[in-house]
Amino acid sequence: MEERLQKILAAAGIASRREAEKIILAGRVKVNGKTITELGCKFDAASCRITVDGKAIAAEKKVYYVFYKPRGVVTTMADPQKRRTVADFMQELPERVFPVGRLDYNTEGLLLMTNDGELAQKLMHPSHEVNKTYLVRVPGIVPQEKLDLLRIGVQLEDGLTAPAVVNLRTYDHERNNTLFDITIHEGRNRQVRRMCDFIGFPVRDLKRIKLGPLNLSGLSKGKFRKLTEAELSELKKAAGL
Repeated sequence: MEERLQKILAAAGIASRREAEKIILAGRVKVNGKTITELGCKFDAASCRITVDGKAIAAEKKVYYVFYKPRGVVTTMADPQKRRTVADFMQELPERVFPVGRLDYNTEGLLLMTNDGELAQKLMHPSHEVNKTYLVRVPGIVPQEKLDLLRIGVQLEDGLTAPAVVNLRTYDHERNNTLFDITIHEGRNRQVRRMCDFIGFPVRDLKRIKLGPLNLSGLSKGKFRKLTEAELSELKKAAGL
């Protein structure tokens, strides 16, 4: 797959993308023996010999992990407020990975961590409609007609939501709460929380339990595992790759 040269250098750990641009402009990069000084040139790192200051770079191996994000963790690789981030849990990995999509600070559950930018872009694009399933607990006993509103779609400030699949898990009359799961394919900010606010039952606990073919099976909070070949194949299929 052809990518911009500065992106290839950044993915190989040579420098940040901005610094890689400076390296290119300085005439320090050669592709198949030819010096490249123009930004925007695209190459296939797997089929080209790329050198920086005469040293060949190695294309970064693509890796894919399912991560169980705990509550109280920021879905970013760095946080100016010094809160815990998903990067804190990935320090033992030899590759640099990033989260695909976001879970807010108080939401726990499944995150895909990878260095495959093409797959990440495809998964986050709304046209591919990759399903995401959340386990939701709200205070109070939610009547079926309210859950039906979620199934039909509700009007939020950024538009009508697509119909959701909602399965009632249990009514806990003793603790006065309702547990259900909801499957959506849109990626709006804090969407499930806002949908529950709309029907008058604000979220108490929220956990993402599935993303496409991926689930949290065998994982405890703060842990991660590699995707199986079957999972990766299904995920790429869902993303249209």
